[in-house]
Amino acid sequence: MAVQSQKYELILDSLQKLLESRNLQTISVSEIAQTAGIGKGSIYYYFPSKDAILDALVERNYEKPLATAKNLSSQTEIPPFTRMAMIFQACRNSSSEYLRSREGKGTGAQEESFLHQKYLNHLITELKPVLAEIIRQGIDKGEISFDKPDALAEIVLIILTVKMDNTLIPSSREEIENTIAGLVSLLEKGTDNPPGSLNFLMSGF
Repeated sequence: MAVQSQKYELILDSLQKLLESRNLQTISVSEIAQTAGIGKGSIYYYFPSKDAILDALVERNYEKPLATAKNLSSQTEIPPFTRMAMIFQACRNSSSEYLRSREGKGTGAQEESFLHQKYLNHLITELKPVLAEIIRQGIDKGEISFDKPDALAEIVLIILTVKMDNTLIPSSREEIENTIAGLVSLLEKGTDNPPGSLNFLMSGF
């Protein structure tokens, strides 16, 4: 099992290495296998396609914040908005690490946009049910007054991930802070929390 896991990780490492200087469309499964130093057939033992390898790479790169989020969702002794802030900070750190890792790479704007969309889609899809559950717990405890937890989770995640990424809609620090402040204000009013009580959600922006 350990050997299989090593090969799986090696395949992901190889695609990540190739993506440092190549466009995804120009990378073949054979090249991934060659870079990994394994046979092409071994690739298909673990992954049905190149797209599946990319999806697994995306999942691995967001493993830490997602694990943090899922762990926090069960810690009901921590106030829901505090848990939300901790999740957002973990995601911001992961996003910053990813963007730093892409600096100076030889990929073009279209390729970068495609990769970012993959990352953001994965992040929102995985975090939405976790965040919605935290909001539901807050509603049940009377700490949050809102009747659409899934919608609220999706709205918050879309705004935060776009601002954290800051490539889809490039903004100045002041613009980002204004947007997040607006989101915090809407959250306070929409969930019947007093003004300023959720300012800590802006931590790190």
